[in-house]
Amino acid sequence: MVHDDLVTFQPGQLLARGAARLLTSYGFVSVEELIPSRGLRVDLMALGPKGEIWIVECKSSRADYQSDHKWQGYLEWCDRFFWAVDEHFPTDLLPEETGLMIGDAYGAEIIRMGPEDKLAAARRKSMVQKLAITAARRLLFLRDPEAGADWG
Repeated sequence: MVHDDLVTFQPGQLLARGAARLLTSYGFVSVEELIPSRGLRVDLMALGPKGEIWIVECKSSRADYQSDHKWQGYLEWCDRFFWAVDEHFPTDLLPEETGLMIGDAYGAEIIRMGPEDKLAAARRKSMVQKLAITAARRLLFLRDPEAGADWG
């Protein structure tokens, strides 16, 4: 399904779209708004060709960034962590020990690679399963909206 009308998307969703396009070019697959653990919801979680897991948090404004008090809790669920922001975002606000992407709805560029902190094997397995289950459920729901009625 192609979305020709991007007007209906929120700014963070547009950034997630562009970041996902970039990640796809590196052989990653990604899922938006994934819940790695109760109380956490990441904007974009991506699985790379070698099994690496990256999280991308999309921030559309200074206020959006300053209201996010959970991002440090995301670090234990990925091998690398990135912010995705647009070209007008004040990037000096973002911690230098995190990755940085600059983008828009059509693509992104990695400006700074986040440091790698490899997940333990059990956590990696759990996250790969969560990514796969979430993606499969969403695909099923697109094809058959009534099938997802029992997910709770």
